[in-house]
Amino acid sequence: MNRYIIIAGVNGTGKSSLRGVLEGQEVLLGHIIDADAIAKMNNYDNIKAGKKAVEEIKYCLDNNISFTQETTLSGHRTEKTIQQARKQGYYVIMYYVGLNSKEESLARIENRVRKGGHDIPKNDVCRRFDNRFDSLKRIVPLCDEVIFYDNENGFIKVAEIKNNKFNYSNGYRPKWITEFENKLKLS
Repeated sequence: MNRYIIIAGVNGTGKSSLRGVLEGQEVLLGHIIDADAIAKMNNYDNIKAGKKAVEEIKYCLDNNISFTQETTLSGHRTEKTIQQARKQGYYVIMYYVGLNSKEESLARIENRVRKGGHDIPKNDVCRRFDNRFDSLKRIVPLCDEVIFYDNENGFIKVAEIKNNKFNYSNGYRPKWITEFENKLKLS
């Protein structure tokens, strides 16, 4: 069965680093689509890199290739991609990485820029952080499986959703995951 894997989180939470952790755990990610890497490798701006990423997603779907996409979930394209993938029989897994504060996300982005990495406008990061649970609530029901990681001090698996059941993975419950669980209960 083909897999569509989503590695999601607000900017600065560690999506690319989590991808490395998953690869180290030998999670089969298939073709990896990362707009930031596309931009860097080709010297593209964000818009051109995003269009190239969309082309790669379409290619994977057209050719029934398993693939992984990194995303902030801020738009509606991921939702449409999931719907198309599910129609084609893909198994959809989302790995979501979170932090407790937007200040931490912003600080990590500043650190990345100091090291020569890419910047993200502060207002975009703040908007995405403030809307993260709404974006998650929209996407979670479309996934076959969701695995949540906290990245305050390294990646710790904190919860998962399988068979529409939310379960904590261990005793560590960062503020953001309990806030999200409470939002899900209100749905």
